[in-house]
Amino acid sequence: MPVRPLALVSMLAFLAVMLALVPPATAQRAPQAERLMTVLRVADTIAIMRREGLVYGADLGREMMPDLDQKGWQARIDRLYDTARMQDIVETSLVRELQGIDLAPLLAFFDTPLGERVVALELSAREAFLDPEIEEVAKDRYGELVQEGADIAARIDALIADSDLVERNVSGILNSNLMLYRGLADGGAWDLGEDEMLRDVWSQAETVRQDSRIWLGGYLLTAYSPLAGDDLDRYVALWRSPEGRALNSALFASYDQLYEELSYLVGRALAQHMRGQEL
Repeated sequence: MPVRPLALVSMLAFLAVMLALVPPATAQRAPQAERLMTVLRVADTIAIMRREGLVYGADLGREMMPDLDQKGWQARIDRLYDTARMQDIVETSLVRELQGIDLAPLLAFFDTPLGERVVALELSAREAFLDPEIEEVAKDRYGELVQEGADIAARIDALIADSDLVERNVSGILNSNLMLYRGLADGGAWDLGEDEMLRDVWSQAETVRQDSRIWLGGYLLTAYSPLAGDDLDRYVALWRSPEGRALNSALFASYDQLYEELSYLVGRALAQHMRGQEL
């Protein structure tokens, strides 16, 4: 199940509050939690997120600072997207969010050949979407299948609705954009008050909602097209279960925390570079 970090990373801003120095939780993790993070391939997800972040950072630098020293800026972004720290933040948060949840039903799905295949397909689709052309083709194809009333489009729409993926993505993205603004403001690049930043962020809501719906459809279509209908139905059923809903919430909370923290740092770093150019 893709969460916002699996979904809209390369499309919209990364943002947040300063990275908290969270101590590693590895020694306190139960074996089931460790196994779940392994079968969900958190480390592989983080590796792709880093690649997305490097692309995003370069694009943001070119957009906001045309005369930027790209080599120096890219080196700064490279340091911010530290995979070990990123993984520790996500895994520590997941352990906290999943406390008291029965993980056995989740492992009963993900720790099987079908579960492994689903996760692999999600990661493969996310990596494929690093190519903007592939992303656009997938979104167009999803729209066509919706118009045709195709079964897979209906299953994907059910998954999106059941897990409230659109609104969860919208909320995460808007919060992230707000934190990016705060990073820019705290770094001295913008002279905007909190009310002004909030108004600007909320003005983006409907556009973000529309983009999110189309992006999710194309992404999930790319990921799940190889699955048989019965297998996809089993996956949809998992996310409808109490344990699946708990995992969905935990994933959103954990990856959103990471995006917000990274984004604040990106905003601060960008502000510093902008002020350096002025000097």
